[in-house]
Amino acid sequence: MLKVDYLIVGAGFYGSILAYNAKKKGYKCLVIDKRNHIAGNCYTFTKDNIDFHKYGPHIFHTDDKEVWEFINKFTDFNNYINSPLAVYKKKLYNLPFNMNTFYQLFNTYNIDEINNILIKEKEKYKNINPSNLEEQALKLVGDTVYNTLIKGYTEKQWGRNCTDLPAFIIKRLPVRYTFDNNYFNDRFQGIPINGYTPIFKKLLEGIEVKLDTSYKEIKDKIQYKKLIYTGMIDEFYDFCFGKLEYRSLNFKHKTLDTKNYQGNAVINYTEKSIPYTRIIEHKHFNKTKESDKTIISYEYSEEYNGTNDAYYPIGLNKNKIIYNKYKELSKENPNIIFGGRLGDYAYYDMDDIIKKALDKSKEILN
Repeated sequence: MLKVDYLIVGAGFYGSILAYNAKKKGYKCLVIDKRNHIAGNCYTFTKDNIDFHKYGPHIFHTDDKEVWEFINKFTDFNNYINSPLAVYKKKLYNLPFNMNTFYQLFNTYNIDEINNILIKEKEKYKNINPSNLEEQALKLVGDTVYNTLIKGYTEKQWGRNCTDLPAFIIKRLPVRYTFDNNYFNDRFQGIPINGYTPIFKKLLEGIEVKLDTSYKEIKDKIQYKKLIYTGMIDEFYDFCFGKLEYRSLNFKHKTLDTKNYQGNAVINYTEKSIPYTRIIEHKHFNKTKESDKTIISYEYSEEYNGTNDAYYPIGLNKNKIIYNKYKELSKENPNIIFGGRLGDYAYYDMDDIIKKALDKSKEILN
């Protein structure tokens, strides 16, 4: 039986950072992952001299200086700024909602006129106490923005009608009265110039890693002092309180013999009748590389069914109730630590996960 200090399940950011910091403290770690590669959903590789994001685009952004300084120890970032577009009925709109968007929707760039239009549209919803996502969105931005850019995309993303989704999912919608297409407000933004996978190679350098390996097949062969688990918490406990709901993603990738397909890294399709949520053109994430080809990915949102990958939790109240039962159960064994999107059943961004991994490292390693 192999003996380690830390058995770490999952070679994404949370598990890899815990392993990195534990090794620095002299602990022996074993990292396993059921996939055939490290880096989790951030996995990238080069194809036709294009940095290919296999599991969809990952754009790094944070306001946390500690997180930014930590990640910059392992990579250099380019200056990519996320400026997605949206297509509705063959017309293009800028995201997030800003003066460009309002000009495209209302044919005016006069701020007072735009304000009056939005106030008039929101007037009939002002006394509503929103009980679902649709009512919340209508109260925030009115009918035109909601029906053109929110409703269809959201229903595809979550696989549910907006009237069946809780209001808190869309607690606020940023509205900018400037011509600023930068999707994020964070001070630090970009994409690693060599992709994400090299970061994980550095984090896991000198640490034993077993790929194509699930926790269930190895748990009786490993003796460990602590377990870091980044998989689904309900699966870990054999669904004793019931199954949590997750959304999954499915990608259809194409390599095309053209230098440029759509002129932008990400274009969303907000009509519900169009089955995919967006088209990704990978070469636009890193313009330091040249290629005579391009790779595009059609992204489809679908329900997790046990055979595909669970990407993010569905934050309905019924799921929160079930998760809290698993969370309480997990407290019975302080040597088992859950983390990441699936372990915490939370829709984290990359910087959130890095921050939590750094904080947990300080807590258990110092």
